[in-house]
Amino acid sequence: GPGGVMGQMSRSRPGLTLRVYPGPLAEGTIYCPVGARKSTSAADVIAGVIERLRLERTQCYVLAEVKEFGGEEWILNPGDCPVQRMMLWPRNALENRGGLGSGEDYRFLLREKNLDGSIHYGGSLQMWLRVTEERRHMVERGFLPQPAGSQHPADLCALPELTERALLESLRARFRQEKIYTYVGSILIVVNPFQFLPIYNPKYVKMYDNHTLGKLEPHIYAVADVAYHAMLQRRKDQCIVISGESGSGKTQSTNFLIHHLTALSQKGFASGVEQTILGAGPVLEAFGNAKTAHNNNSSRFGKFIQVNYQESGTVRGAYVEKYLLEKSRLVYQEHNERNYHVFYYLLAGASEEERKTFHLLQPEEYHYLNQVHSTLEGEDLKHDFERLQLAMEMVGFLPATRKQIFSLLSAILLLGNIRYKKKTYRDDSIDICNPEVLPIVSELLEVKEEVLLEALTTRKTVTVGDRLIVPYKLAEAGTVRDSMAKSLYSALFDWIVFRTNHALLNNRDLEDNAKILSIGVLDIFGFEDYENNSFEQFCINFANERLQHYFNQHIFKLEQEEYRAEGISWHNIDYIDNSGCINLISKKPTALLHLLDEECNFPQATNQTLLDKFRRQHDANRYIEFPAVMEPAFIIHHYAGKVKYGVKDFREKNTDHLRPDIVALLKSSKKAFICGLMGIDPVATFRWAVLRAYFRALVAFREAGSRHTHSKTGNARIQGTHMNTRSRHTHSNTGHHRSHVHDFCCVCLPLTLLFFLFFFRRNKNYKSKPSLPKHLLDVKSLRYLSSVTLHDRITKSLLHLHKKKKPPSISAQFQASLNKLMETLGQSEPYFVKCIRSNAEKLPLRFNDSLVLRQLRYTGMLETVRIRQSGYSIKFTFQHFVSHFLILLPRGTSPTKAGIRDFFRKIHLAPAGYQVGNTMVFLREAERQHLQSLLHQEVLRRIAALQRRFRAVLERKHFVRMRQASSMIQVTAAALRLQAVWRGFRERRAYQECREAAVVLQRSWRSCLGRRTLAAVVIQGSWKACRERRRYRRIQDVVAELQAAGRGYLARLSNICKTMVECLLVLRSKRLCCLLQVEEHNGHIFKATQYSIPTYCEYCSSLIWMMDRACVFCRYACHRKCCTKMTTKCSKKVGDYDPELSSRQFGVELSRLSREEHTVPHLVEKLINYIEMHGLYTEGIYRKSGSTNKVKELRQGLDTDVSSMNLDDYNIHVIASVLKQWLRDLPSPLMTFELYEEFLRAMGKASTWPLTHLSTLERLIFHLVRIALQEDTNRMSANALAIVFAPCVLRCPDTIDPLQSVQDISKTTACVELIINEQMRKYTARLKDISSLEFAESKAKSRLMHIKSSLVRSKPCKCHLCLIESAVCLANRLWDDYTCSHHFMCSKIQLFLRIILKPFYVPPHVLYLTPPPTHLTETCTNHC
Repeated sequence: GPGGVMGQMSRSRPGLTLRVYPGPLAEGTIYCPVGARKSTSAADVIAGVIERLRLERTQCYVLAEVKEFGGEEWILNPGDCPVQRMMLWPRNALENRGGLGSGEDYRFLLREKNLDGSIHYGGSLQMWLRVTEERRHMVERGFLPQPAGSQHPADLCALPELTERALLESLRARFRQEKIYTYVGSILIVVNPFQFLPIYNPKYVKMYDNHTLGKLEPHIYAVADVAYHAMLQRRKDQCIVISGESGSGKTQSTNFLIHHLTALSQKGFASGVEQTILGAGPVLEAFGNAKTAHNNNSSRFGKFIQVNYQESGTVRGAYVEKYLLEKSRLVYQEHNERNYHVFYYLLAGASEEERKTFHLLQPEEYHYLNQVHSTLEGEDLKHDFERLQLAMEMVGFLPATRKQIFSLLSAILLLGNIRYKKKTYRDDSIDICNPEVLPIVSELLEVKEEVLLEALTTRKTVTVGDRLIVPYKLAEAGTVRDSMAKSLYSALFDWIVFRTNHALLNNRDLEDNAKILSIGVLDIFGFEDYENNSFEQFCINFANERLQHYFNQHIFKLEQEEYRAEGISWHNIDYIDNSGCINLISKKPTALLHLLDEECNFPQATNQTLLDKFRRQHDANRYIEFPAVMEPAFIIHHYAGKVKYGVKDFREKNTDHLRPDIVALLKSSKKAFICGLMGIDPVATFRWAVLRAYFRALVAFREAGSRHTHSKTGNARIQGTHMNTRSRHTHSNTGHHRSHVHDFCCVCLPLTLLFFLFFFRRNKNYKSKPSLPKHLLDVKSLRYLSSVTLHDRITKSLLHLHKKKKPPSISAQFQASLNKLMETLGQSEPYFVKCIRSNAEKLPLRFNDSLVLRQLRYTGMLETVRIRQSGYSIKFTFQHFVSHFLILLPRGTSPTKAGIRDFFRKIHLAPAGYQVGNTMVFLREAERQHLQSLLHQEVLRRIAALQRRFRAVLERKHFVRMRQASSMIQVTAAALRLQAVWRGFRERRAYQECREAAVVLQRSWRSCLGRRTLAAVVIQGSWKACRERRRYRRIQDVVAELQAAGRGYLARLSNICKTMVECLLVLRSKRLCCLLQVEEHNGHIFKATQYSIPTYCEYCSSLIWMMDRACVFCRYACHRKCCTKMTTKCSKKVGDYDPELSSRQFGVELSRLSREEHTVPHLVEKLINYIEMHGLYTEGIYRKSGSTNKVKELRQGLDTDVSSMNLDDYNIHVIASVLKQWLRDLPSPLMTFELYEEFLRAMGKASTWPLTHLSTLERLIFHLVRIALQEDTNRMSANALAIVFAPCVLRCPDTIDPLQSVQDISKTTACVELIINEQMRKYTARLKDISSLEFAESKAKSRLMHIKSSLVRSKPCKCHLCLIESAVCLANRLWDDYTCSHHFMCSKIQLFLRIILKPFYVPPHVLYLTPPPTHLTETCTNHC
């Protein structure tokens, strides 16, 4: 259910199901199940989550894994496989262990990635409250700075009273608050809580990044971070020494350090060497760790992990050094202990096919595993086996190699099941009780069964001229069997360490000699004191003695000797010096280890003789004592207390030599893997393997070629003979060839791949690129690894007793390893981590005072605190001090003792905080921080002074330049003054000359005017005669005026169309006016706008949702509430739009482009007129688009000056495109948003439609009607025009859903097409009316001509002439009256024509007009 385990994996067919937790990215979703396979990448998983949760695909997402050590979010690369990463989790990771807020869960998280590469954790209020609550919990738990006045400080050096009780109480109080880390200066104390604490996630990694030690709450991350940055700054190697008893948490602390160091290198992105380092840990733990009485995961070997870095801080490589594997645990375990983990993993996790191949049994059926009955309940060993296989794959072990390793482990377990018995007929001979085991062991080892039986039951002894075969005794046979098993396992472990180092090797280390920076982490076996302590415990405790001595040397002896050498006042602090114990064990010639080596050289030596020699040489030594009773044991006084060691098996374990016949048996194996384990020189072994594989491959290729040749010849006899011979040869060598298949695959396969790579590169038809396996062996890398590690120096030398030089003993080689380790530590700057076991029962959060106090005592923690508190942790040489604080020192201060003291007295530094020695200055941390603060202030002051001086220089230069410029200007002004005076004189003289000439011209002009007046009188007489003639011509022009009246009728019909459209759209205008709410502020015209991409408010910088405000001119985006708050003026419109002051035509409100006398914008009128004049018959006039550059050029020109643009320079399609673009850019379309949905029902409310919109739309519709009437030529029907112009004139409002607007396209197109068709119908009817009027005009004209001729002949009365003249004047007024309706205009025309024609008795049918009104007729008659 939702409350299940985070990251739980449920098995299904055919794949697996991952649970990915999206967190704040998907509110209400706890986890998202995604199907995945073992090869599914993280990118595929993220794509599946995005698809299921419907997340925004424009964002960048990453997959984060919560690591096993407590919720650390480890970012996966897109190519990483989450299922493989999950299999590395511990066995209890899939159990229900807490709620959703638990930091102990193991899971996959989906995170959003910012543009800068950082991880976005959300910014909502709930997330802020959650972070605040987590911060409060961290403060309460002590992982953020605590308030002042804390009773239990984070650094024990701050305790007011230094006693054992005060130390114990402070550690206990912090432990009960789950604060397991405590400082002693730069030393970190770790109290093992035996419970996981969620303090290792990325928040703590970032918290301790690049912080000084002690600034934050103690943490192991702080030690790793300080060591990392100290390495980069000082360019010197660092080391972290982890020490403590067995079960104190050293291995887990090492894992934390390694994970943090790799995270610091890649900042959370693991790849390459980092993943190999992380994968090497589970492999070494499986083969080298076991359950003991004190620890469930005790390291039974020591390891020193050195991580190499480049100068930039990224990981370059690493190598692992191992020390003294406890081989005796393989064949014998004490009570409540177990064998190595890998055996239980293999038996529980192997598949049925693997169980049959490796002949695996149940754990209780093996002698090496059933000696102690320990329960395996509550452990998911099958999951641990999958985790081990995945870790081995990460390190670079191929599947074939893993099978070889598991086969050898099965052979070792079965070897322990071989039991011996005495033969019944011979007392000195033995036989095997269960001979059925021998064939299985020989098959797994691929040795001959009879040779194996002979090696396990008899030994070959070479005498002078003779070779004897002597049977083993019953006890000796068991020892030889166990020795063979231990040697095989030890050689296997050494080989695994060697291959791990090869995988961690960087090839650049082989090519250049550049300096490599490194951080070493020492995780060595802890101090042990069991009920029965043997040789292994003796060596382990001796190593811990050396580490404690190293610690004492650094903390006490060297520092105090330095104080005394410098001559400063200092009171020596006593500490426990364990040099005597170390000398007792290792100092020649009477050391215990040296005496042990001597006894091992004597065949007749026994345990008692060894004990007697110890007693003789060291009976008076206070570090050793012997039991009073006769017991084969001795007691050593270690720094941690007394430990009793039994001398039984000391000599055997110190030599542990394998007999030559056993070595010969293993080297005769047909498995190259086992032969390689037995080789002492890895370079020589590799060369022989390559040579052997080459010849086998050569033979295989030749035989294949021979078979191919015979198959093509078709000679049956020769082929049959060859096949018979081949079958006999194959039958005799079947086992031989089968045993070497792995040799060919592992050694010759890389060579074969290289050959084919060369061949295919030369073949032009081959396209794919072959890939080579990773981590291939070569001679150069093998030689390098043999020189830098202690590979197989213990095991391999014991397997070759035939050499003349006797191999060194186990103790001698262990001492050599320790000496090399101490040499490595001595070349690095050390950091110490002291691990303390909180209780012996391994109970969570249980603090045992006596156990912790004993560990504090033998580690000398009280003395350590005292020397750290009273000592001087900061040291400078005189020269270094002067160079570092040179800015603070007075001028001329020399690097001498007196000069530095005078400086300290001058700045009033506390005398108790510093001392000046003979060559060095000693400071405490508080004084160093005070000096650093003064240095920082002085540096800032000098920087300000330099800036002030630099600014003064700049101002001075500016002033000089300005002064020079002013001088030049003054000189230039004087010259300009002289030039002005000269020009003034010259202009006055020219003016006088022009004045005199003007007087002469005026006199001549006046005489000319007199002559012109006389001529004007003559002209006026002629003009009056002409005017009388024109009076007649005006009567003749009445017909033309009537035609003009008809055209006015057409214009009034267009007004009727305008009124209809206004009525159609007015209701929608009123409804949507409130919705759009166009607002104007500071020159901006704000209206509702739909945003399709994330946009932020330009006033408050917060996110704008899909619908909000934007300026129609400059596209200024803001919230509705921010419209009235903003102070920025519109960048494209300032003030009211004035056509005389602004030439902008596109994207402007239509009301601002028109005037009272011109309701249609000049731009539209100009474009439409040009199109009607030149493009009315152009095919596809509005369907085809013009050139983009020309359209842009024409638009810019029209925006600049409409009147000056010459449209003849552009193609007609470019002009049509500009017209359409102008309509689309209108902030409000011609048929406005308010009338979008209900314009068909707005017949009665047309007055609300803006006049400018109505006029422009009327002109546009009339233009489209003219285009549609020429459809036969231009191929533009009403439907085609509606498709083009519907989005322009009937655009949907921004508030409507885009999907809905797409669905409305057909409706808007149909509406525009309906309007065009209706206007075409009215236009056709209007043309018919005009034709009727023209016909009437012609009739009236002919009748008037007849009347005129009659008047001329009969000389009509003056009243009739006045009446005709009045009718003509009234007709002129009718022509100008454009706004009259059609009916009223026709009535006037009929009336006045009847008035004119009535006196002459014209029949009514001649005029085709209706009778005039009676009162008008009577009025005219009376007038006549």
